[in-house]
Amino acid sequence: MPRFTLADKRQAFTLVELLVVIAIIGVLVGLLLPAVQAAREAARRMQCSNNVRQMVLATHNYLDAHRSIPPAVCLAPSGGGFWSAQARLLPFIEQANLQNLIDFRYNYKDLNNAPQHAKVTPMKIPTFICPSEVNATERVTTSLTYFPINYAINYGTWLVYNAPTRSSGDGAFVVNQRLTDAAYIDGMSNTVAFSEVKAYQAKLADSNNPATLGVAAPTSPAGVVAYGGNFATTGHTEWVDGKVHHAGFTAVLPPNTRVPYTNAGAIFDVDFISRSESVTATTPTYAAVTSRSFHNGVVEAAMMDGSVQAIASTIDGTVWRAMCTRAGNEAFTHPE
Repeated sequence: MPRFTLADKRQAFTLVELLVVIAIIGVLVGLLLPAVQAAREAARRMQCSNNVRQMVLATHNYLDAHRSIPPAVCLAPSGGGFWSAQARLLPFIEQANLQNLIDFRYNYKDLNNAPQHAKVTPMKIPTFICPSEVNATERVTTSLTYFPINYAINYGTWLVYNAPTRSSGDGAFVVNQRLTDAAYIDGMSNTVAFSEVKAYQAKLADSNNPATLGVAAPTSPAGVVAYGGNFATTGHTEWVDGKVHHAGFTAVLPPNTRVPYTNAGAIFDVDFISRSESVTATTPTYAAVTSRSFHNGVVEAAMMDGSVQAIASTIDGTVWRAMCTRAGNEAFTHPE
């Protein structure tokens, strides 16, 4: 018969030893996962920073080719146009074939005169999407399918457009105008060009308030919500549409400021647009469309000179508004 010695018996783990090993492994995994997640988010932020840099470099290439900055949006009495500045930048981000399908004379929704637009609106443009975006999915309507966008043009501080006076905002891009580099009196290094926004952003729209020019921007989330409007969750879901609630942002509030609004018992973080932009409107379009991101505590923003900055959510509101005007003659210190 085989004989077992004490050494033979000690070759196996006891239950207590096994439990200790499992506990140690669990602690190590618990310590490792946050580090892995942080590394992944750092990589996503790097890609995001590169995307927004590509957007502003494309703007400079457009300026070289056309001697102007693309308009924020082109409005027409017939309803034609409405294409975003981002759509006009497509050839400069290696998407010339896609832009060749666009007939800028007609609205992106006009499938009678330009049926090929149905192939344009649903396209996912990688440069337009932040890798941290959690809602990078198509929006399907009865007539067309759209794809969202995460890098919005700077429409300025509050006013977007007023048809009776043809007044536009004070941002880097304006309605129905092609600015030259001479328009940036504050300097291109002091003017934000693009900043992040979230897809499927909740919004209040079309209250037609304020109804006159010269109304000061609200200074708090409560002041924004007080203007009211119709609730929807379709903001920044159409990269083709140049209107502010899809392709733009304004600097009423600092980045990532939460604007709580209760709808059907749920609390949403909302934007505000007084009315849709139109050349036939009798009241102005004001907007509090806040720059937002899924990065912790910052948004990635590109200045008109091509530099990219991570703007902290804690930035002073006055400084942020100064950074988003092209000719405000403000003196400010760039955030670190």
